[in-house]
Amino acid sequence: MKKCHDIILKSGLLIIAWLLCNNADARELSWSWWPTGIRDSVSAGNDTLCYRAGIAGAASYGRYAPFWLQSNMNGDVSSSPFSGNLSAGVCKEAVHPERWWDYDFALQLTGRLQSPVAGSMFNTQQHVATGYFNYAYAHVRLYIFDLTAGIKPMIYETQDTALSMGSLVFSGNCQPLPHLTIGIDKYVPFPGCYGYFEVKGGLTHAWQADNIYMGNSYIHHKWLGLRVGGRLPVNISYELHHAAQWGGISPVYGDIGSDWQSFMNVFLARGGGVMSNDQLNAQGNHIGSQQLMLTGKGKGWELSVYWQNIFEDNFEIIGKGQNLADGLWGICVKQNRWRYIQGVTYEFLNTTDQSGPWHDRDGLCYAGNDSYYRNSVFVNGWNYFYRSMGTPFITSPLYNTDGTIYTLNSRVRVHHLGIRGDIYGYQYRIKVSYARNYGNDNTNRDIISNNTAMLLEVQKHVEQAWGLDFGIRLACDTGTQWGNQFGAQITIRKQGIITQW
Repeated sequence: MKKCHDIILKSGLLIIAWLLCNNADARELSWSWWPTGIRDSVSAGNDTLCYRAGIAGAASYGRYAPFWLQSNMNGDVSSSPFSGNLSAGVCKEAVHPERWWDYDFALQLTGRLQSPVAGSMFNTQQHVATGYFNYAYAHVRLYIFDLTAGIKPMIYETQDTALSMGSLVFSGNCQPLPHLTIGIDKYVPFPGCYGYFEVKGGLTHAWQADNIYMGNSYIHHKWLGLRVGGRLPVNISYELHHAAQWGGISPVYGDIGSDWQSFMNVFLARGGGVMSNDQLNAQGNHIGSQQLMLTGKGKGWELSVYWQNIFEDNFEIIGKGQNLADGLWGICVKQNRWRYIQGVTYEFLNTTDQSGPWHDRDGLCYAGNDSYYRNSVFVNGWNYFYRSMGTPFITSPLYNTDGTIYTLNSRVRVHHLGIRGDIYGYQYRIKVSYARNYGNDNTNRDIISNNTAMLLEVQKHVEQAWGLDFGIRLACDTGTQWGNQFGAQITIRKQGIITQW
């Protein structure tokens, strides 16, 4: 046995030595005690204030706009068959990653005109005009620490965001929530580990400003990420996300607790509050996920394999727990040596197990029937302005035709494929997904509905046409979930520099 251990140890040392000798980045990294990339003195650069403006129009055949025409768009595309957006704003990007401080901000306002949706909770007898902020935030980085305040999408994916179906807690499917975040947004090396061990994490307090059921409620979110490997060809990372709805005024229970003690109960996921259910379990509506990712990279390419789970009961390390069968599994390939296909992603999502069919029975608690994104106190569930804050395949209440405001379909199986690339300056993206839906009843194994959703998106920058960016998005649905739906969206955007300093 000792001989085997010696062989394994020597083999590992030889592999590490070979990697360090054959990887220039790793050789450089190995001599740096804390390689943050931040220097004491950097060359002067220009900060730029830019403007952005755009117009978009969508038209569809069917009750709704097709699934991939409107999903994971930060709520920027209406579910109505006909809609138009007019937006304008200013922004300043962070352009000094090597300086000990940097900042960015954006302010963008959108006006929308949309048609009513027949038979849905949005049904009115007239067209609806609305206005909202896509972005209204400021971000400051001080050394490795970040502070963000305002309205900005809360997306924390480490896979290819453009091609993924979306993470299980925050996916960019709904409008951005106003929030305050402090932490480390991107992976940074841990001191003394020479860049081979990296961390990130943070804490977010958000306001759920839709007030659909609960008044003045909040969103709590904290996360931690660990990555091993640095600039070596193989990295392994782990992320933990814990989120919860809490506080506010319930039309049934009244003030359910918005003070500091309530926040600490939510932060620690412990019992408390004014209701017996919260006292016996945990105060608030909790949801979480973990992700394991293995990434291999070489010259001009990167391959990632990942597994993301979901939990709404007690935390257990990924790979354990009652709902082991539920989660998101994916493989993602990126490369920049051949522009025609720059990224390919395949993902499989399953949420049908939900810790078993029974929560309690015959006086025994089985802690099953999780019914993701639903809650008896926060009746509107894990949704914001009727859209799921997590994966859009757990069907958003905006599709409900019976007047209910909660999730009616949380048990799904989905196969998803995404491809993107560039063909002679035409940047394209393709998404194809097949979903089988089983509703909310954990004892029902019959398919309630199915849907195949497809998207083709093409964008082109035309310098001769006043530097405009043109885009077209074609999408369709086929199946029994919503029937056959077809739609298209045309976008025209313009951005430029206002001033530099």
